[in-house]
Amino acid sequence: MPKSADRGRRTREQLLDAAAGLVGEVGWGAVTTRLVAERAGVNAALVHYHFSSVQELLSTAALQFAAKALEESARALSLADPADGIERMLEELARYTGTDPESLLLAEAFLAAHRLPALRAGLSSLVAEFRKRVADWLRAADVRDAEAVALLLGAAIDGLVLHRALDESVDFRVVAAPFRRLVAG
Repeated sequence: MPKSADRGRRTREQLLDAAAGLVGEVGWGAVTTRLVAERAGVNAALVHYHFSSVQELLSTAALQFAAKALEESARALSLADPADGIERMLEELARYTGTDPESLLLAEAFLAAHRLPALRAGLSSLVAEFRKRVADWLRAADVRDAEAVALLLGAAIDGLVLHRALDESVDFRVVAAPFRRLVAG
């Protein structure tokens, strides 16, 4: 029989997964305790046992997903030289359509961050760490203006996903050559 702590961790993860999925389906503001509990298959009281509010639950889910997505992007870049890293980054991005639940979770989180200081601080920290890792990678490859190029790449990632959300025909491969020139040093 699983220990109580293991059950608690599993329940918490179920709640986070349920909340993340619901944001993409119904929007940040429409996610309720009842919806999360139903999706997770648990009693609604457990939502507030694990999280002080639905906003805390949603923020935690968004930050957890953003940390994972940024880690994957940074890793994809760092496994190669800058030109090949750009190709890997664009391949990583291709799985986000802009209308998939994960893209919608991030878009909603960025909007909610303007009203929720803790979410804003968490996202800001994650994005700053991503830019630092990218700048370090670029600097190691002798790319000029590594910090500025890292900022540009981070902003481009966000922009590309947003553009794809509005126009599913956006093909990330068309920006590969300009990005490769940007990181050529």
